[in-house]
Amino acid sequence: MPDFLVIGAPKAGTTALHAALARHPGLFMSPVKEPKFFLSDGPPPAKGGPGDALTYREHIWRRPDYEALFNAAPPGTLRGESTPLYLYDRAAMRRIRETLPGARLIAVVRDPVERAHSNWTHLWSAGLEPIGDFVRACGEEERRIAAGWASFWHYAGLGRYGEQLEYLFTLFPRERVLVLRYRLLVDEPRQTLDQICAFLGVQTGVLAEIPRQNVTSHPESTLGHRAVSMAQRTGSAVGARIPGLTAATLTGPLERFLQRHSRERQPLSWDQRQELIPRFEPDIGLLEDVLGESFRDWIMPRDRSGGMVGGRPTGQGQARNGRPGTSAEALSRTSGAR
Repeated sequence: MPDFLVIGAPKAGTTALHAALARHPGLFMSPVKEPKFFLSDGPPPAKGGPGDALTYREHIWRRPDYEALFNAAPPGTLRGESTPLYLYDRAAMRRIRETLPGARLIAVVRDPVERAHSNWTHLWSAGLEPIGDFVRACGEEERRIAAGWASFWHYAGLGRYGEQLEYLFTLFPRERVLVLRYRLLVDEPRQTLDQICAFLGVQTGVLAEIPRQNVTSHPESTLGHRAVSMAQRTGSAVGARIPGLTAATLTGPLERFLQRHSRERQPLSWDQRQELIPRFEPDIGLLEDVLGESFRDWIMPRDRSGGMVGGRPTGQGQARNGRPGTSAEALSRTSGAR
């Protein structure tokens, strides 16, 4: 079983962080970046929103299969995995507490409006998000939750870190939890990686950079995009009813087509941010109380937004179950989990 977990948040650099930590000789990161083991007690659900049923097939929910992920860990190394949905899921955190009471936990928090926008763009670029307006899509969250859509669709909920961390600290002592800002991963990678290594108790000064992985692309909202996206959602629904069919069989080629001419994620306007900040402002205040530091920059205008790490590297595909690679390789080696 793992010694430490990267528990959140989605679209806050966890795929790149996982890849960076895997380069440390004192650490062994699971070959599947997001096994999602603690998200269910037994088999995961079988249905949800667009693409969810196929994603659920990727959960590594049997304990022997989960433990096998760490079989190759060299003696003396610390074993880790990264499932950024854990922080949001209270039942998952309770399972972690029951199973791994001595684990160390790493949480990365990102401006919640930016995080939500990157989340929406991820699903939009994959052809799964049917609403081409980000703010309007956020307005559908409660309806989608009631309909049983998976938590990756909870654009606002996933960014309420105050309530998430407040609950987490009822289960784990604070000295076992490291909370980092996403922007530090981007701006100060060497210092941030040293901070993580010191927290885990392995040698510092070994890691210097965080690779650009799972960079979100932004296809244009054209008639062609809408048509192919509809075919993508249909393919996902059909594939979910065929036993053993992987998502890549039906949806992979369509996703490649959708993202073939994508730009980097486009910045939000201040008007868009102002529409969404009220959804998060009370929780930002709670987060400040919980952590004892200011996050006022998240509710202020800024001159830096959108794709903070630039466009997607040439030939790189969107991470599928957190396993990065070239777009062709990723689709041939893996199936359809996000």
